[in-house]
Amino acid sequence: MINFIADSNYHMWFVLALTCVAVYLFAREKYPLEVTSILILTALMLFGQLFPLPDANGRNQLDAGPLLAGFSNSALLAVLALLVMGQAIIRTDALRPLIRFFVNNKWMPTWMSILGILLFVMFFSAFLNNTPLVILAIPIMQAIGASKGVADSRYMMSLSFAAILGGMTTLVGSSTNLLVSSAMVEIGYAPLGFFDFLVPGMMLAAAGLAYIVLILPHLMPNRLSLKQSLEGDKKEFVAELDISSDSNLIGQECSVAMPELDIRLIQRRGHIILPPFEGYTIESGDVMIVAATREALSDMLSKYPGFLLSDEEERIISPHEHEDKDKGEEDDDEGPAELEQAVEETRILAELMIPPASRYIEMTIDQVGFQRQFGIVILGIQRRARVVRRRLGRIRLEPGDVLLAIGTQGAVNSMRDQTDVMVLSGSKKELPVPKKAPIAAIIFLSTVLAASTGFMSITVAAITGAVLLIATGCLNIRQATRALDRKILLLVGSMLALNVGLQASGGAQFIADSMLKVPFADNPLYMAAMLFIIVAFCTNILSNNACAILFTPIAMGMAVNMGADPIIFAITVIFAANCSFASPIGYQTNLLVMGPGHYRFRDFMKAGIPLVFVLWGAYILIAKYYYGL
Repeated sequence: MINFIADSNYHMWFVLALTCVAVYLFAREKYPLEVTSILILTALMLFGQLFPLPDANGRNQLDAGPLLAGFSNSALLAVLALLVMGQAIIRTDALRPLIRFFVNNKWMPTWMSILGILLFVMFFSAFLNNTPLVILAIPIMQAIGASKGVADSRYMMSLSFAAILGGMTTLVGSSTNLLVSSAMVEIGYAPLGFFDFLVPGMMLAAAGLAYIVLILPHLMPNRLSLKQSLEGDKKEFVAELDISSDSNLIGQECSVAMPELDIRLIQRRGHIILPPFEGYTIESGDVMIVAATREALSDMLSKYPGFLLSDEEERIISPHEHEDKDKGEEDDDEGPAELEQAVEETRILAELMIPPASRYIEMTIDQVGFQRQFGIVILGIQRRARVVRRRLGRIRLEPGDVLLAIGTQGAVNSMRDQTDVMVLSGSKKELPVPKKAPIAAIIFLSTVLAASTGFMSITVAAITGAVLLIATGCLNIRQATRALDRKILLLVGSMLALNVGLQASGGAQFIADSMLKVPFADNPLYMAAMLFIIVAFCTNILSNNACAILFTPIAMGMAVNMGADPIIFAITVIFAANCSFASPIGYQTNLLVMGPGHYRFRDFMKAGIPLVFVLWGAYILIAKYYYGL
């Protein structure tokens, strides 16, 4: 112990050992990711207190202040704000036109839709900030997966990887590229041009795209079955649609007007029309009894609320909106009570089950009076025993029936203590608010434009956009805070603290200097290949920006000593520092897809490490035949 403390490098060895422990624990996943993050952070802070590391001014570089500064890191705050913005886009259904193009095109197979999104992200990431592009594409990929029955975990990681690959091709494609160019200027070289590495970057991007399209989906876990079993997406409910005189469905053939719905019967002017419905067109006043999943009914409710809800039912489940219209703008101040009320009056879908001892058995839905008793509206009923072919209100309830209901959050919550009807756990889902979609789209696109053009930093633009989305009612405070992922917060904060320790203790410099002691240090191709793989390894532990700043002067010094072109070695650092595939903390977009894709830490290692080696092999060929090393 005495010898260890006497060694002036003991801070470095401790931080390097802690880094290895962190990688091991994250890979094993024996403990939750949050627990591991807090343990690493706590160990580093305790070590810094017991064994201070003073700088030239005598300040402890491993004090709690520098180590905890990562939680206020601008990149982390930008990611969290963009998660809030993504939640607003989903809640307002603002991407419906784009989703329709990719999802509803019958001529476009699943693989072509996914490839189209990946190419879209890859192309624009060469010129725009990667993070907003991935945020934009995540809901589209989710919609494709839901419509085609493809697990989100199969392709969601591909979005992040495509954005990173596209960022390798131009100078503005990534902040890493700009940092390398800035470091070259400080050393005394001319800055890189906008397209100086476009051709080799496109070669690497093409090799990476082939991997993420042909190989990556087969390496990813299929977690769709668990998701479906929890959400019950495939259950069908019998619902009633009333065709009003102003409906745009009038005149369309029944069999093609609503392909997502299974029409059971049509009641027309006192007559019953049974299937098949070929040749029948929809008329004003028709009452259609249909079977559909809750997702299809929710979609129908968002697009055509008048089909499922009358004006009276709208007033029942949205009392606060109508009160506001009557009150005008008498009360402009919204305090905690008003915020809580807004949360309680969020409209949600929920499933209710009729238990065997319920008093409502043998009563019709109209006789029970769910609207009068609870302030909710019944949209549909699920009964597995037999097909239901009658108007919804006249159906007599039986034990085990599951009712699909719509109401406010407060109304549904008030039914928890009921013994005659049970709210199924996990069935509640908030309804989208399509009337806010134009506002959300304008705010989102303005944020992307402001960040991509440099008018605002990505952090300022993202936080401003998130605040505007809350202020305009696209989502409330509860929905915004729920969009924040504590795993991302704790993981990034602890890893940035570890990065501070590596930089301050000299551990990062030690890694960089060790590579200069290899026996083949005089061969440019071998050294470039070794430089690439070492930087690619470090960029998944440190930040890619830190690797760019650290290795650029080392790489150019190596090139000068061997008589090689320093520009080639600087570009090598750019390509390698962008290989942030093997860790969720390697790049912001990896963190963004971690939640939607239901990924674990080792999923990124399983998918990212082979991709790093694919790009390494491609780079060696580029260095040999394109650059002539």
